[in-house]
Amino acid sequence: MAIYAIGDIQGCVMPLEQLLERIQFDPSNDQLWLTGDLINRGPNSLATLRLLRSFGDSVITVIGNHDLHFLAVATGVQHLRRGDTLATLLKSPDLGEIVDWIRTRPFMHCDKSIKTIMVHAGLYPGWTRKQAQSRALEIESALRSDDYIDYIGCMYGNRPSKWNPNLSRKERFRFIVNSFTRMRYCDRKGNLSLMQKGPPGTQPKRYRPWFEHDAVKCSSWRIVFGHWASLGCHQFGRFISLDSGCVWGGRLTAARLDDQFYAPMWHIGCSRQN
Repeated sequence: MAIYAIGDIQGCVMPLEQLLERIQFDPSNDQLWLTGDLINRGPNSLATLRLLRSFGDSVITVIGNHDLHFLAVATGVQHLRRGDTLATLLKSPDLGEIVDWIRTRPFMHCDKSIKTIMVHAGLYPGWTRKQAQSRALEIESALRSDDYIDYIGCMYGNRPSKWNPNLSRKERFRFIVNSFTRMRYCDRKGNLSLMQKGPPGTQPKRYRPWFEHDAVKCSSWRIVFGHWASLGCHQFGRFISLDSGCVWGGRLTAARLDDQFYAPMWHIGCSRQN
């Protein structure tokens, strides 16, 4: 069995199909890990979800910020924004099934057999693997509950910027969601800077990429993430970033994770019309 991880797809179904053909993905035998942001900004969000859902349990995806935004729009919590490409998806006859499928995906996936963790944006510095898993489960349980719409309504905002176990229920939910789905930079004290989206070197001096932070735990685990298109596709030791900007005319990237520490990678060039 091969285990492949693919970066942010964002509704670019044609490059996805080409990439799956290139790696000879076999859903009856292989696993496909996805770093989240399956939809939005690209032209074919509905086709992307239908393809991925057709693979059944061979697909493991974590939730990204664009996936959460879709849930907010679909449930009436938010309006469509400029640049959103969710209209066809929102008109789908199986919208309810899609909403339920996305809101029941995990925020963090761990595979002990290959010592690899997958998240959308990153792991908050200072959290151990078990702490991160516990906090992921906390927000997963909220989104899977009957009152999940109430939780979606409180996830927007950049505050609090720092973890504190004594946060209120809504602040706690928002911070954990932001850490898993929006984080790029933080300072030495653990304050997130969610407005900085450029590549390393463009941020204010007090901040550094989360994966360079001294307090990052899980030292024996490989960590795979997406979200950061301006960072691009790289392997920094045990960290693998896989968002290579497909929706912006970059590439869609797959990495094979099961056979060696340094993951071989495949790329498909994309255009904004895909």
